[in-house]
Amino acid sequence: MLPAQQRVNGDWYQGTADAVYQNLDILRRQDPKLVLLLAGDHIYKMDYRVLIEEHLARGSKVTVACVQAPASEASCYGVMRVDANARITAFQEKPAVPFTVPGRPDRVLASMGIYVFDAAFLYEQLLLDAETQTSAHDFGRDIIPRLVAEEGVRVYAHDFARSCVNMTNGEPYWRDVGTIDAFWEANMDLTKVLPELNLYDGEWPIWTYQDQMPPAKFVFDDDNCRGKAIDSIVSGGCIVSGSAVRRSVLFANVRVYNHSVIEDSVILPNAQIGPAAVVRNAIIDKHCRVPEGMKIGVNLEDDRRRFDVTEKGHVLVVPEMLGQQVHHLK
Repeated sequence: MLPAQQRVNGDWYQGTADAVYQNLDILRRQDPKLVLLLAGDHIYKMDYRVLIEEHLARGSKVTVACVQAPASEASCYGVMRVDANARITAFQEKPAVPFTVPGRPDRVLASMGIYVFDAAFLYEQLLLDAETQTSAHDFGRDIIPRLVAEEGVRVYAHDFARSCVNMTNGEPYWRDVGTIDAFWEANMDLTKVLPELNLYDGEWPIWTYQDQMPPAKFVFDDDNCRGKAIDSIVSGGCIVSGSAVRRSVLFANVRVYNHSVIEDSVILPNAQIGPAAVVRNAIIDKHCRVPEGMKIGVNLEDDRRRFDVTEKGHVLVVPEMLGQQVHHLK
């Protein structure tokens, strides 16, 4: 894991391409034949071997992983047009009027921000891009469109449906969680009875760091004070005390005190929800201490005066909004 560094000049990373360019010496030291570039804010399950084998079989210099997306959301993506052999013939970055999938005017072929490059070819393109003053130094905005338009360079699309693991309902699961609303929606996806992303697949587990914590605990069984969670995910270290949690995700070490209600919300690690509080359609940041009796997501006019409220009505609360200084800025 490489922290962001100013390895080439005094600037921090200017774009996705510049982020790789500033670490070229580390890449070259590893002497790879291929380089697989992945986005850090996407959620999906892909067997990268299928993508890489397809890249090698085609003799491609660069392959772009693609997924079908609603045409109404095209302005969020790089959109492609491909020929019968999956070669990309045109590329639009976040278009207002996009290319659509043949026979499907409601769908577009969107870039996932996942690329396989022949290593030597990647180095050439990054050096060229770094010398281009007008470039934003971004793969989706600069490098990929230029290569698609360049004669003699074959850029191919890889259909994510071929490498997606555990597709449900015949559709591959992929979410870009680059916005607050998208982050909320991706977490809510996991609370469904049959979620499209399977966290419980022992043959294709999700490996990540997990603190060693005791199991989640639910206490009190009185009619007016019962600890319960319904259609929810509750992580280790959590204690739900005499409160109701519905359609929500509780990250590690969350405390929910008596007579509180949490619905359709994401509670990040080490947060505490005080007695008799109500939290709805919200994201509560780590280390927040929601005071006793506070109501969040009940009256959006009140929430807009003290918290951040998205266009879709989701409320973001961070400790400083509650008068709690947790993030110390230099």
